[in-house]
Amino acid sequence: MRSRSNSGVKLDNYARMVQQTILRHQDPVTGLLPGGADEPHSWVRDNVYCVLSVWALSLAYRKNADRDEDKAKAYELEQSVVKLMRGVLQGIMRQLDKVEKFKYSRSTSDALHAKYNTGTCAPVVGDDEWGHLQVDATSLFLLFLAQMTASGLHIVYTQDEVDVVQNLMFYIEAAYKVADYGMWERGDKTNQGITEINASSIGMAKAALEALDDLNLFGAKGGPGSVVHALADDIQHCQSILTSMLPKASMSKEVDAGVLAIISYPAFAVDDISIVNATKEEIISKLQGRYGCCRFLRDGHKTPKEDPNRLYYESAELKLFENIECEWPLFWTYLILDGIFINSPEQVQEYQEALEGILIKQKDGVRLLPELYSVPPDKVEEEYRSPHSVERVPLGKCPLKWGQSLYILGNLLSDGFLAPGEIDPLNRRFSTIPKPDVVVQVSILAESEEIKELLLKDGVAVETVADIHPIHVQPSRVLSHIYARLGNPPAPPRAPPPAPPGVFLTPPGSPPSGRNPRLGLTGRPYRRIGVLGTSKFYTIRNTIFSFTPQLIDHQQFYLALDNKMIVEMLRTEIAYLASRWRMTGRPTVTFPISQTMLTEDHSSLDPAVLATLRKLQDGYYGGARIQTGKLSEFLTTSCFANLSFLDGKGSGSNSRHDKDYDDDDDEEEEEGDGEGYVHELRNDDEADDLAQYLDHLLAHATPKKPGQQGGGRGRFKAAATKTREMVSLMHKAQQLDVHSVNMYLSSKLFRSPQPSLNLNLLDSPAPESQTRQAASPQSGVPRGPGGGVDYGALVRLLNDTQSLQDQADILYILFKDKGVDWDTQLRGKGCTVRSLLSDLYKKAGELKHWSLIRMISGMLRKKVEELDSACSDLLAHQKHLTVGLPPEPREKTITAPIPPDQLAALIDEASDNNISVAVLTKEIMVYLAMSIRTQPSLFSEMFRLRIGLIIQVMATELAQSLNCSGEEATESLMSLSPSELKNLLHHILSGKEFGVQRSVRELDAGVGPAISIHHLGNVGATKSERAGISKLKSDMKMLERRFSMTEASQVMMRRRRRMMMIRWWTAGCL
Repeated sequence: MRSRSNSGVKLDNYARMVQQTILRHQDPVTGLLPGGADEPHSWVRDNVYCVLSVWALSLAYRKNADRDEDKAKAYELEQSVVKLMRGVLQGIMRQLDKVEKFKYSRSTSDALHAKYNTGTCAPVVGDDEWGHLQVDATSLFLLFLAQMTASGLHIVYTQDEVDVVQNLMFYIEAAYKVADYGMWERGDKTNQGITEINASSIGMAKAALEALDDLNLFGAKGGPGSVVHALADDIQHCQSILTSMLPKASMSKEVDAGVLAIISYPAFAVDDISIVNATKEEIISKLQGRYGCCRFLRDGHKTPKEDPNRLYYESAELKLFENIECEWPLFWTYLILDGIFINSPEQVQEYQEALEGILIKQKDGVRLLPELYSVPPDKVEEEYRSPHSVERVPLGKCPLKWGQSLYILGNLLSDGFLAPGEIDPLNRRFSTIPKPDVVVQVSILAESEEIKELLLKDGVAVETVADIHPIHVQPSRVLSHIYARLGNPPAPPRAPPPAPPGVFLTPPGSPPSGRNPRLGLTGRPYRRIGVLGTSKFYTIRNTIFSFTPQLIDHQQFYLALDNKMIVEMLRTEIAYLASRWRMTGRPTVTFPISQTMLTEDHSSLDPAVLATLRKLQDGYYGGARIQTGKLSEFLTTSCFANLSFLDGKGSGSNSRHDKDYDDDDDEEEEEGDGEGYVHELRNDDEADDLAQYLDHLLAHATPKKPGQQGGGRGRFKAAATKTREMVSLMHKAQQLDVHSVNMYLSSKLFRSPQPSLNLNLLDSPAPESQTRQAASPQSGVPRGPGGGVDYGALVRLLNDTQSLQDQADILYILFKDKGVDWDTQLRGKGCTVRSLLSDLYKKAGELKHWSLIRMISGMLRKKVEELDSACSDLLAHQKHLTVGLPPEPREKTITAPIPPDQLAALIDEASDNNISVAVLTKEIMVYLAMSIRTQPSLFSEMFRLRIGLIIQVMATELAQSLNCSGEEATESLMSLSPSELKNLLHHILSGKEFGVQRSVRELDAGVGPAISIHHLGNVGATKSERAGISKLKSDMKMLERRFSMTEASQVMMRRRRRMMMIRWWTAGCL
């Protein structure tokens, strides 16, 4: 018999410590660990941290085995780890209804519980009796599920459990816009049950998503069906919000020692080493004491001044806890692990020596790590006078199993039994290593041969969609539908109906089908796919797909209808790609040039788009290196993703119908055989529509080149000529109970005769003899004998009216009184107000009729996909938002992220259900978020962003610049293109002088008051020119001393007044 080596003896000592402090408490049935001897509650977070030492010890035994008994011991320890992790999984699986609800509601009442019954895995307290919403706890479990699976453990057994893990990833993927209770379960610092965005939750979720992405949960024995997926855009959203918050931990906590877990082991969630070091230094300098670190400043937990009989604190009570916060040795274990991973022996030795001095030694030699050290009640005043001077006493659990486990883990690593890579098999520790510069590949595609020829004349050689076969190009919302099918493979597809292939086909307008009907899981909610997701090639059923970016999707919010806005968003997205791309292979952006990007006469490309294409060909755009070329040339250098979950295996899962799923897709209808053919799919209970849709795509090997535009159905075909304000006839507003806000609504609707629109919604024009002289809308709303609105006459008036604006007014009345789904029967049964609004929206988009576009977008409830993300971005930068005009309760304050539907409803309520105000509020919120991401300095002095008052300032500035009435200024504001509106907002926020020009040509043509915003200044001037400008300014100052007031001084006074108003309002003084 071989003698035991020194390393074997040491391992046995650690095994004895693990057994006595951790494993002897493990429940034999569920595998869970209780919180204490008299507490049958098992916390998810504590259990996962506790089992780390068991997992590490099993790895050490397997690596340093002296004899067969060591291998057996390693296996026994591994199974203890598996049993605990599966116990947590079982507790979660008992609450899958909450997982499903939370993906949509993000409500605290729908959150997974933070703790379970140790013996049964059942809930132990009610939904509202504990701060259950702790995203970091669920994320920590998923992170170590990934790490342990990568190390060789088999934790997930069945396909059902794979689906559960995939849905848990959907549960945490929106962590960057979820306000939770944080890792201390109390919410904000005041301990009044208020949730807030926590850096610790965002960082842990980001780490878990990265770790699980493309991981096979069955290990080496698994197939494509057991691979789980995360979206790169969700990961990078978490990264962006996290880096913008640190070193601050949340809105209420200036610093939190719990953030150590995300800047170092186990999460390694921050890739900027300067932020990591700054955050660590902040924690050590502000929170470290003689016995460990405080959790956060003014933490009253277990201090002598805390009232143990009350769950919550009083607001003014926090001052009592200052300088007497309890100190936790737990955080020194994190700093020991951090020193090991950054290879700093000095840091390891420093904290190991400090820790050894405060551990409690048992008679058998086992050292225990207490929960915390507290100031004795009789020495509180002394500690107040001289912080960190009195001797503290241990309180709470001894040992704190969470801290004891990390202490043992640190010893195993520092003693050389394990290397850092063995407990980090997914290599998260390398997150701060600088990445090479990213080259963004851009492939420009022409929608038709005609556009291809136009581009060739301008020196831009491109391909058409038909030229790139066998690569398929689809809009990004198709990818959103595909990811909504994550989970079980789709059901066997139906045979596609015979139809000609389209160029850009529209995705099915159906909700996500049930991913696992037995468990009640529907998979990923339908959400937009960002530029990181669309910049990869995808292999689906052995076919290569490329997806266009969301920014050019005309079916979503109307920003994509403005070519200047598209160009600006493309520049921003490319810069974002260059800074955030972390995947293998280069990003590839597929940028199609469509008819909407041509000039009005369709004779050439829009100058803004053409200039952008030339800059892209120059090789540098938006601060990024660019390489343009054909899609086929990029196949060898691009990033690829294989969506194996769509490989057409039958699953028996059925679709679930949900009319509210994606209204925008329902607005698309079939065209003829020519350009714009749409293959529209409908949902039923027999087959998977996405499978049929993909089969339809793949069934046509070569896309047909688009033919000439046919006649098609009669719809809004003539050019509109005069842009007017939203629906706002004052007498109509009074009669129809339409809310009227003078600042936003015009008092006139019809001003001058307009060229004929030739609207004819019937299949064939009526004989001239049957055409009656309809009452003009100028004479008021048609009335019936009883005095009520004659809706039949109103519909006939809609058919005969000659004005695009008049049509919008009539449809608005029908929308308000009858609803969007009311059947007008203009084209027979099924011609609803919604379909007519959709037609009008498309025509207004072609004509760039921005006031109408905004109004119809509001009536159709077009989804602003970025709205909740924009709100979260602003909140993460420590800003509060208000929507609506003062005073309260009309003006609503937003202090925490809320789901998009609730946010949209809140904006509607604050806008008094005024469509134009609500839509403009959403648009400006998106622009504010764009600005705060790129220029946070603009908001340095602002605490509260009052969007209603910002809108007022914008209208006031236009009124003064154009020397017009407030009503005309409001009309001009609503008629601004998105790019000009964003430009105006930026100038107001920055305080820069700007000029406003009105296009006379457009006014003469009758299209409306086209307004352009331009900067006034010496941008781009040479050194000598700037010297001349300076001399001119000096001369102007001399003249100002002679004259009482010049035009220049008036401008300066106006600017100062504007900035004072903005700063005053946003500081919350009004």
